[in-house]
Amino acid sequence: PETVSTDYDESDRLYFEELTLERVLDIYEREGASGIVVSVGGQIPNNLAGPLTDFGAKILGTSARDIERAEDRRQFSDMLDGMGLQQPAWSVLKNKDDAIQFARDVGFPVLVRPSFVLSGAAMRVAADETQLRNFLGLATEVGNDKPIVVTKFILNAKEIEFDAVANKGTILNYAIGEHLENAGVHSGDATVVLPAQKLM
Repeated sequence: PETVSTDYDESDRLYFEELTLERVLDIYEREGASGIVVSVGGQIPNNLAGPLTDFGAKILGTSARDIERAEDRRQFSDMLDGMGLQQPAWSVLKNKDDAIQFARDVGFPVLVRPSFVLSGAAMRVAADETQLRNFLGLATEVGNDKPIVVTKFILNAKEIEFDAVANKGTILNYAIGEHLENAGVHSGDATVVLPAQKLM
């Protein structure tokens, strides 16, 4: 919001309202908007995408269905399998004992996060069983009724971001960003270099 509120050329109007379904729909209707962009702003807009779609709002950019496919670890994994892409061992778990056993089976470190969260909230890398027990409690609080995903964490991996603007499947513009830190640092906390420097 700060980019918008400090640059009067960015938008015609700025609303200081809570990001709830009711308020967003109120503004959508008041403005007679032709659509809503939910792909910026973190987890709250992601969570609102489905209900906004259900209420007839037009989502611009990534659809609510595709946001769900990215957030739901099972759907995302199935998509990767369909594309023939490798992925680390992972499991969706509903209790601490199963999570600890999975971590013992694949070996530490492991990445712990709530399912249905893209924003990095409660995402932690556990180096041992003590850390895993602590992080499981945090992930449960953030994820509410959602299960916990535990994934084998690959040490010394490089994280690359690919952001694009597309129209009906055709990429119009894109950027490839390279994290200076190794994988495991959330994008919002990472130092990202554009253009990427060391991908070759």
